[in-house]
Amino acid sequence: MEIKFFRLVKTIAEEGSIANSSEKLFLTQSALSHQLRELENQLGFKVFHRTRNKWELTDEGQEIYKIGCEIINSIERGFETIEKVRKGSKGTIKLSTECYSFYLGLPRFIQKLGILYPKINVDLILDATHQPIPKVRSGDIDIAVVTSKPLSDDLLTKAIFDDEIFAVCHKENPLNDLDYLDSGHFSDLHLIIHSFPLETVSVYEYFLKPNHITPAKISAIPLTEVALEMVQANMGVMCIPKWVLRSFKLSDDIVFKRIGKHGLKRTHYLVAGTSSCDKKCMNDFILNFEEHFQKDYH
Repeated sequence: MEIKFFRLVKTIAEEGSIANSSEKLFLTQSALSHQLRELENQLGFKVFHRTRNKWELTDEGQEIYKIGCEIINSIERGFETIEKVRKGSKGTIKLSTECYSFYLGLPRFIQKLGILYPKINVDLILDATHQPIPKVRSGDIDIAVVTSKPLSDDLLTKAIFDDEIFAVCHKENPLNDLDYLDSGHFSDLHLIIHSFPLETVSVYEYFLKPNHITPAKISAIPLTEVALEMVQANMGVMCIPKWVLRSFKLSDDIVFKRIGKHGLKRTHYLVAGTSSCDKKCMNDFILNFEEHFQKDYH
């Protein structure tokens, strides 16, 4: 039997008639009568003796009513417990990431988390961006998002999602004629980055540095909007994953070029201290963080 039938029998028995039950169940009397006929056809016996002014349970109906009360009460108690557990998830989580572009993906997640867990507060600690792992170990932050997996047993590390970094340039830039960019193509260009040091810039750390290449000119532009304006004016090239620019209206003059023959791909890891992961708010945060970014980012 479906739950709706148990609720139907319970409500009619307690209200005394279909007319009185209609408002409680937010259904018309005709719809309730139809449900009751459907139920009795399934069971093969009558649940109620019907009189003009009163509806009484049959002996069989009494048993259905008892079962229904137990099931519905159990469900309600269960949801009350779930609500208490959910409300018990509270605290402040301090978060940082070694990649500034990742901050652009966090507000949407924080907003979603605030709806599900209104008592979990998330503080973004920008000061820890250049050394997030030491800050996790020292307890200055709770969670770091990094692109190099730390080799340590004292940290919880989860691979969250993979993405690919592209070179973003103007369509009239000579780079647009290439199928992909190799490291040598960066020697003579103007590279626009978010900030120094260079070791925090993925294209440098994972692609240019291993090939002993340093661009002819490097400018740190912390505002993505300004960096895009410079690219649109064909004043330089920036390297960034496509998902970071979802919220920006891009000019038709902007093109994306693959970095390296097979692309410059990386994995984002969530890192937390193992001692703090037994807190309910941390566990709920990590589970939701993992689900959100695995589903919506690539």
